[in-house]
Amino acid sequence: MEPPPPKSYWRFGKQDFFPEPSFQNLSTYKSALSHTCHRLKDRILGRSTDANELIELKKQSENDMKQCLTWWDLIWLGFGSVVGSGIFSITGQEAHNHAGPSIILSYAASGLSALLSVFCYTEFAVEIPVAGGSFSFLRIELGDFIAFIAAGNILLEAIVGAAGLGRSWSSYFASIIKSDPDFLRIRVNSFREGFNLLDPIAVFVLVVANTIAMTGTRMTSCLNWISSIFSAGVIVFIIAAGFVHGKTSNLHPFFPYGVEGVFQAAAVVYWSYTGFDMVATMAEETKKPSRDIPIGLVGSMSVITVVYCLMALALTMMVKYTEIDVNAAYSVAFENIGMKWAKYVVSIIALKGMTTSLLVGSMGQARYTTQIARSHMIPPFFARVHPKTGTPVNATLLVTSISCIVSFFSSLDVLSSVLSFSTLFIFMLMAIALLVRRYYVKNVTSKFDLAKFLVCLFVVIGSSIAITAFWNSNRRWWIGYVVSGVFWLLGTFGMVLLHKQRVPKIWGVPLVPFLPSLSIGMNLFLIGSLGGAAFLRFFICSAVMLVYYMLVGVHATYDVAHQDLPEKITEERKENADQTIS
Repeated sequence: MEPPPPKSYWRFGKQDFFPEPSFQNLSTYKSALSHTCHRLKDRILGRSTDANELIELKKQSENDMKQCLTWWDLIWLGFGSVVGSGIFSITGQEAHNHAGPSIILSYAASGLSALLSVFCYTEFAVEIPVAGGSFSFLRIELGDFIAFIAAGNILLEAIVGAAGLGRSWSSYFASIIKSDPDFLRIRVNSFREGFNLLDPIAVFVLVVANTIAMTGTRMTSCLNWISSIFSAGVIVFIIAAGFVHGKTSNLHPFFPYGVEGVFQAAAVVYWSYTGFDMVATMAEETKKPSRDIPIGLVGSMSVITVVYCLMALALTMMVKYTEIDVNAAYSVAFENIGMKWAKYVVSIIALKGMTTSLLVGSMGQARYTTQIARSHMIPPFFARVHPKTGTPVNATLLVTSISCIVSFFSSLDVLSSVLSFSTLFIFMLMAIALLVRRYYVKNVTSKFDLAKFLVCLFVVIGSSIAITAFWNSNRRWWIGYVVSGVFWLLGTFGMVLLHKQRVPKIWGVPLVPFLPSLSIGMNLFLIGSLGGAAFLRFFICSAVMLVYYMLVGVHATYDVAHQDLPEKITEERKENADQTIS
């Protein structure tokens, strides 16, 4: 008997998008909606497993991703994704407006917070090397519902971020040709302000970057590390030139805006560190996850933190903080010391940084989308991996299409107003998930031990929120800080006294529960520094996502979770038939 012919990758039938029993016809969908409350409760309480994420869900992709990355690739993917244009644009702005020379400490504080999150990502990625990154990790420890809200927000942030990078690339390129960032855009006066400058260059850059990402992971990685090594050399030149031509007298006063200015700037410059979570999604394509991921993630973030602090120091030594140009800090600084040609080098490196951020971002976004589709939270059509390239082409096309539409119409100020609340929210959840993983194992941990752990966890979260609230009240209630700090220590030390139900098999975060608790506190503190607009955006976007989840996601994931229980499906079908007859 001849084997059946292989399925075509490009299939567009109803079963490719909605194969679940709840969506077979209108009657089954109505029945599913009538059970929404029961199914929502099931999904809130339901948690995935390591085996499910590692083995079962991969089958939805039909083909495997190619394991072709090493620690060398991951280090440079981390460098390429994180070191974009942010360090060149944000440093001058924050040094001038909020921190002065103490911008160095702002980068150090943000780097520490990012490094704590990297530790959490690394432990999960080593033990669960799948493409979903934080989505998979949160789904295992905190359940489907939390994972959906988290993944929806991080995908939104990634899409808007890609569109913003596309617009920034276009502005930088146009400014090099002619001192007008809108030089290459098409103005349509009949469109609303903020959406009336059409940007075909941004769309072109996004299409090129995502096409490269679709052709193969290995080739994309090679292009990234070759270009990143070049930019690393230029960054070394910038630091060296700053130290040679700088003056230590420019570092005084070191705290012109006080300690408050340091933390206010830290909340802003934190975005210069974002992007490493995209590297964690490459775990499925890593040859030796137990060795390569810790070296790649922790190594790259440690080096980047040092580089950022040195670049900030070089800038504030070259130019007095009051004289820093907020729009082109490094370019103007080099002009001031007689190196006008260096401004073109800075512009080229900024363009290169945005390009590699787009490349790595497109890879990471597609892999997030792939794992979400594998779980059926979005149609499984987007979970497929192409048999030739070994990349998730459908998922990449989805993210590319949305990013291109957004970047074509939306101006940079509209995009930048969508603050990255989501990123810090995800990082906080990852720290919580790590603590849950260490202290709770289903059907093993007793209810009494679980209750003690939850009390300690809520004390840590509550005291962190209290410290953040006191700080943002603009009143220095030191008694409040001391009391909140004591409660944070009590919650953390309470977990120290609890028995750990699971220990890392390969690589683990050190000093648990102290480092995850500190990560929770620092991320909440930075979230509190974002302002009311960020909170409003987060809640509005989460509400829209919740509507989709109630109408589609909860039913699709419920069917998949219970597909091995035919009696339940049969019972629901029987009920559907009864409703049809009646």
